[in-house]
Amino acid sequence: MKDFLSFFSSIRWQDVVDIIINSYIVFRSYILFRGTNAFRVLIGIALLWFFQKIALSMGLIITSWAIQGITAVAALIIVVVFRNEIRSVLQAKNLKTIIWGVSQKTITTPVEIITDSVFELSRKHTGALLVFPANEDIDEFVQGGIPWRGVVSKEMILSIFWHDNPVHDGAAIIRRDRITDVACILPLSHSNDLPSYYGTRHRAALGLAEVSDAMVVVVSEERGTITVAKDSQTYSITRKEELKQHLQEHMGDMPKSIDQRKEKIKISVAALVSFLFIVGVWFSFSRGMETLMNIEIPVEYVNRNTEMEIIDTSVNSVTLNLSGSGSLIKSIRPEQVKVKIDLGKVTGGKNSFLITDENVSLPPGIALKNVSPPIVEVTLGIPVVRELPVQVDWAGKLPKNLALENVKIEPGKVRVIGGKRILDKISSIYTDKIYLDNIYYSGAKTVRLSLSPPSLRIAPESSDTVTVEYVVKKK
Repeated sequence: MKDFLSFFSSIRWQDVVDIIINSYIVFRSYILFRGTNAFRVLIGIALLWFFQKIALSMGLIITSWAIQGITAVAALIIVVVFRNEIRSVLQAKNLKTIIWGVSQKTITTPVEIITDSVFELSRKHTGALLVFPANEDIDEFVQGGIPWRGVVSKEMILSIFWHDNPVHDGAAIIRRDRITDVACILPLSHSNDLPSYYGTRHRAALGLAEVSDAMVVVVSEERGTITVAKDSQTYSITRKEELKQHLQEHMGDMPKSIDQRKEKIKISVAALVSFLFIVGVWFSFSRGMETLMNIEIPVEYVNRNTEMEIIDTSVNSVTLNLSGSGSLIKSIRPEQVKVKIDLGKVTGGKNSFLITDENVSLPPGIALKNVSPPIVEVTLGIPVVRELPVQVDWAGKLPKNLALENVKIEPGKVRVIGGKRILDKISSIYTDKIYLDNIYYSGAKTVRLSLSPPSLRIAPESSDTVTVEYVVKKK
């Protein structure tokens, strides 16, 4: 659970924006190019990239290199081979459509297809007999028939009743959006009060409507008229809206809503897959391609008791071994990394602190691998004041013809604040170095005091500089 929370805490807001933008780009590419050959090749490239990462994680160097080369070539193929297809897709849409909106496919329901087909048959004076079963089984009334099992389309209906087609004289049975049987023979009506112009098709349609709850649509070959037979009644159809209403009342219009739901589900799945794909790519680059670096950071001490002083530390800085993606590692600035030790609960004397993740502040996406040294020792104590003599830290040599005759330091003593243990070991305070090589005459210099260790400091009543007067003479 801790690792899970640590992972999410390492995600930057830039990573979230990056994933959202690129997921949307992939999703828009699907919306614009779905159904095209270019999109199918693009899916293949994505699969190649996926297998290349698997090969790389398994240490299959040659296989990974080969797949990577194939992927590069395939990407070039998309641009070169399918440039016309890509251009036609982009040219057919305005900028708003490209950036926003989901173009819905034009969904034609079986009722609309059948209606258009019937009126096309009527216009061409092509005889047709279409049966639409309802709840009752019509198999006992229908003879012959050839199984068809084709999806309803205008072209299929017109081809079935084309006069040179061997099955055009029989009836076609349509269940929902499928043509299940053709060349079927229907029972003839024995009614004596039918119009004289009714032919065999009309008698067959009414015959089935008399013995079942099926609806039958007849197109007259001689007159091109359209007739609907249902519940032992016939209805003459002159407008598309009339036929469409009869069909909708009899068989409903469910396929349209089903197709729309399928389309919405397909788009939702595409959006989810786009998001997961980009998350996988981001994870591959941000976590899979791990880069290491070492950086030296000074140690900061916080919440120190004001009555105590840091007398001594084992180190003043630690080296951090960090890991992360190459781009994040390169962007790290030293001021973004902090190492802090909390002195709020420590006591006087020597204290040891183990440097862990809690002590280190890092930019999101960067992980701490190692700390050197892992332990920092801090000695604290109540500060004391000591008055110590000042000595000059001479360096170099005077010219050969000169000799240092007299030295006077003003003030000769200073008061120093520090830990008792350290001050017990110090007998004097030295100045910064004064180089004898540059002295040719008697004179005076003002120099700063050099405090070692750094935990020592000059008391407020004393100055951190002294004046050194020196007298030289010729040998």
